[in-house]
Amino acid sequence: MDITNYSFFAIKDPTGIMVGDRYEFLLDVEVDEEDELYTSGGLELRVILAVDENGARIAHYNFADKLSNEILEFGLEEDEEEEVLAYCQSKL
Repeated sequence: MDITNYSFFAIKDPTGIMVGDRYEFLLDVEVDEEDELYTSGGLELRVILAVDENGARIAHYNFADKLSNEILEFGLEEDEEEEVLAYCQSKL
């Protein structure tokens, strides 16, 4: 899995319920055609990053087919999750 492009923005919390800051990252990812995640329309990984005094963590993520916007029921492996977290932290 290779990240080819990204965008992110801060998520506003008008209620003040969330501790720390939240950011939504939209990552364009590329996978091999043989990978079960492969879609002909492209693949996007949406990541909600939580940042507080304890550091950053992935609060939520999901994969989506870019063409149909269909959410795909796949998870990241532990090493992939660490890689995505490091990537997002480097872009803040």
